[in-house]
Amino acid sequence: MAHDHNHDHEGHDHDHPDHAHEPAPVLNPECTRDIALDIPAEEVTKAFRRVTRNYQKYARIPGFRPGKAPETFIRRRFANEIRKDVLDALLPEKFNAAVKEQGVQPVGQPQVTELTLEEDKPLHVKAVFEYLPEFSIDGYKDVTVPKPSVEVADEEFKAEMEQLRDSRSTVEPVEEDRELVDGDWALISYEGKIEGAEDAAPIKGQEALVEIGGKDTVEAFTSALRGAKVGQTLDVAAAYPAEYPQATIAGKTVNYTIDVKAIKKRTTPELNDEFAKELGEYESLADLEAKVREHLAARKQRSIEGETKDKLFQALIERFPFAVPESLVQEQVDARLERGLRALASQGMSAEQMRQLDFARLRAAQRDSAVAEVKSGLLLAKIAQEENVEVTDAEVEREVQIAAIQTGEQPDALMGRLTQDGGLARIREQLKREKTAQLLYDRLPA
Repeated sequence: MAHDHNHDHEGHDHDHPDHAHEPAPVLNPECTRDIALDIPAEEVTKAFRRVTRNYQKYARIPGFRPGKAPETFIRRRFANEIRKDVLDALLPEKFNAAVKEQGVQPVGQPQVTELTLEEDKPLHVKAVFEYLPEFSIDGYKDVTVPKPSVEVADEEFKAEMEQLRDSRSTVEPVEEDRELVDGDWALISYEGKIEGAEDAAPIKGQEALVEIGGKDTVEAFTSALRGAKVGQTLDVAAAYPAEYPQATIAGKTVNYTIDVKAIKKRTTPELNDEFAKELGEYESLADLEAKVREHLAARKQRSIEGETKDKLFQALIERFPFAVPESLVQEQVDARLERGLRALASQGMSAEQMRQLDFARLRAAQRDSAVAEVKSGLLLAKIAQEENVEVTDAEVEREVQIAAIQTGEQPDALMGRLTQDGGLARIREQLKREKTAQLLYDRLPA
């Protein structure tokens, strides 16, 4: 139970639960219940005496041999700790029994709102807790969303093959003395000044490659360079649109001086058997094309399935509205932030940089998505029960094997740890939700 206290057992050896909690979240009143407990004075007195004797027996106190410190001294020295352990001894079992009588499934930590605890007097406590609400899924099989085709179009295949060709293209110098034409690449050096911003630092570049007529080339550069020759110096005024990605020059005009250093030509290889063999372990162009189609089909399948399932989850959430416990939402926010921070760490962000992040803003930004994930998870769990979806031990073991490869742990050691901390049950539930989502997706009309 979430009550406000901190442990400091100086010299105290016996095991005890950790009471250090983060500030409790504001509970959702739509799925919150109150509970009141009154425990007779006799039980309270017995608990105080039992806990006090335990401290007297095990606490190591300077000046006293083990077990010989006077009881009055123990009561003064460990007053707060004894009080907390008495609560831990008396409340959980009775709280669980009282909740069971209410016929609801509690989630998160209950929060104590009233507490009266004195030795030789009855214990009185009031608490609030969140529970999983009941909701209907009647008619869930009628909820559908469009199911796009996963067939790879010829245009998609051709674009992928062109991208492969481009990846193997080479840019070679042009030796003949001629003018630049569309399709050429100009090797240039340049220096530019932003019009109306004389104090701004000049924009400089050396050995830059610019494609004449290229889709990413500023039109002013193409116009100036088309017809130019190596050795020429050109003056160019380039007006950039307001939506230009480089903020320092977006919506501004820059006056450039350009020196043409060389002309280069891009050579793209032919699509043939030789190209396929150079690209990898392919026997022929036909073999390469078959593998590319296979890869594209798998990628498109994953993408469309994921997007369609998300739309289906949203449709189910809209069809079956219900309140969700705030503690579950905050757990999901925590999980999303943890994944995000791991990603930032893998990209090189330091712990010090992470500490500078605005976590309140980040948490708020994750909230809507977290609510949707909690709701879809609860809906899928209920549909799984309705559909009798089961997960085999072999499927769970396969997931553990994959996780062991990713973490570098021994599978048996990982299996043992997950069994102890409840991770194995979470994996089983996640697999059940995934199987249920796949079942619903497969049922969608094409």
